[in-house]
Amino acid sequence: MMILRQLKHEIVKWPAKGEFRISRSSLSEFITVQVTITENGHTGRAECRPYSRYDETAQTVISAIEEVRSQIEQGISPEELQSIMPAGAARNAVDCALWDLRAKQNGAYIWELLDIRPPTPRITAYTLSMNTPEQMARAALKAKAYNLLKMKIGGPEGIEAVNAVIRSRPDAHLIVDANEALSLEALETLCSNDMAHKIALIEQPLPADQDRPGLFSDITTIPICADESLHTRRDLIRLKQAGYTAVNVKLDKTGGLTEAYSLMKEARLMGFKVMAGCMVGSSLAMAPMAYLESLADYIDLDGPLLLNKDVKNALTYDGEILHPPKQELWG
Repeated sequence: MMILRQLKHEIVKWPAKGEFRISRSSLSEFITVQVTITENGHTGRAECRPYSRYDETAQTVISAIEEVRSQIEQGISPEELQSIMPAGAARNAVDCALWDLRAKQNGAYIWELLDIRPPTPRITAYTLSMNTPEQMARAALKAKAYNLLKMKIGGPEGIEAVNAVIRSRPDAHLIVDANEALSLEALETLCSNDMAHKIALIEQPLPADQDRPGLFSDITTIPICADESLHTRRDLIRLKQAGYTAVNVKLDKTGGLTEAYSLMKEARLMGFKVMAGCMVGSSLAMAPMAYLESLADYIDLDGPLLLNKDVKNALTYDGEILHPPKQELWG
């Protein structure tokens, strides 16, 4: 039977709640690309966020999608897509739209198609943007509904901010995310800090290009989590050798649900702690990863909480509890 598919894409801008700051950027809005694929009355859709750290823009994403338009409209599957598009935001949008389409066509949930446990409500981390120690302490107090705080720091001065947040929220568990901004010396100082026992995870402390065997040997018992250093399963052996003990899996890095699912399973088999992470985006961007929550030790899917508006049928957050997606949203 002839496949009758139609591919569409559009750029969607999401205003942030205030200013979102990390070590290398400050943003007041987030630019995403949404993709819809319609076939015989069923529509799958998805959203990706092009990320400048990986030399992506909305225009480069759209160009990459247009290069494979004919294959998509001729009926390519998510599995076949892996060999014609590289990992990244563009493939993520197409891959997740194809999975949503498959779910709609089969009248099934994504978790049924993947043969995994149905998603359950989970605690999500909540992100505190990089700021002065005083401002971050106030933000932590304001976020009293969240017990897992992910704080962005920008260098050695961030250690003071970590201490300020711990003093203001001694009840909270912290994920400290440096976005590649620390030196090895600064990391050692952070880990030897008197309040370091309050840190649950340290995310990407050093630049990804500094990864080498034994990098984190004997520095700390605090789990070191790879983010910018991790894209696909091919990175896992290198990360293990460097001494990472956790990985942050994001759809815009893996290139979609297909690789993310396999990556998370393999990482767990290798002994890594797994974080289900995200780039900031709407609930549509979060939903595919929310279906994989059973494969994750940590959930960091707070993207919509950092925006001033969201899509229809958005994810439901009850304080720090993220509820499973509605099928009307995705999957």
